[in-house]
Amino acid sequence: MLSYLIRRLLISIPTLILISIFVFALQKMLPGDPVLALAGEDRDPETLNRLRELYHLNDPIWMQYLMWVKGALQGDLGQSIRTGLPVTEMIASKLPVTIQLAVMSMIFATVIGIPAGILSAVKKGTATDYVANVVALSGLSIPNFWLGIMLILLVSVKWQLLPASGYVPLSEDPLQSIKTMLMPSFVLGTALAASLMRHTRSAMLGVLRQDYVRTARAKGLAEHTVVMHHAFRNALTPVVTLAALLFGELIAGAVLTEQIFTIPGFGKMVVDAVFNRDYAVVQGVVLVTALGFMLMNLVADAAYVLLNPRLRVG
Repeated sequence: MLSYLIRRLLISIPTLILISIFVFALQKMLPGDPVLALAGEDRDPETLNRLRELYHLNDPIWMQYLMWVKGALQGDLGQSIRTGLPVTEMIASKLPVTIQLAVMSMIFATVIGIPAGILSAVKKGTATDYVANVVALSGLSIPNFWLGIMLILLVSVKWQLLPASGYVPLSEDPLQSIKTMLMPSFVLGTALAASLMRHTRSAMLGVLRQDYVRTARAKGLAEHTVVMHHAFRNALTPVVTLAALLFGELIAGAVLTEQIFTIPGFGKMVVDAVFNRDYAVVQGVVLVTALGFMLMNLVADAAYVLLNPRLRVG
């Protein structure tokens, strides 16, 4: 297992290098000058040149990239042009918020999507299957921002059950923190649940047609045992892949949902940074997001080995 994971980790290093080059190059191609926005009304040439020297914007692009990579390897992602704060500190303050939102959203997605997919596959062609597919299609079709607004109007304004917006850290008040995150997590989780349901159903239908499943039924095993222990475990591989990718997307930040519920996560920070031409923040967030995707792929690879004994032999 350890050697397998090390090989996968080594393969990820060139990917990370390419991502860093791609992100840095695209950021430099954005229109506008961050120094002009930073200087405000005091835009005399001497001030602008001093600011460019301070942030090394007069250096060649390749030298700027190498300096950024060197700092990133040391844990220094630079400073925000707008606030002057270290990007590492800004990311560290937002990351727990985004991780909490992502974890709670995935809990909703797995609790709703996977059982619905299993039930739909087992009851293929019945009313249960049709209802599950309609619900999944609705989850994929309904925009997150509309569902979020409707929940605020009903749950918060009309019924006054949950807070409409805001965020309370887990360390300050765990119960209130969960309450503030329930609605945005449900909004994101329903969309993810629809995708998980469709993939789970498809994987289960393929497995249920296999000979070993028919053999298990012919032996007289209970249907629950056949479905959960023989079919579902072998259908988990594509579901684990999708779940890992979806969790990576959540780490990247759900911009609209965070804006609607006023959650200070990655999404809001990166949108503000793009509008303000705050290069260092955008680069830092995208780099951390890429690392999150790679980590989740590594977790998915480890899950493959645990779920599929044939990979352990290979």
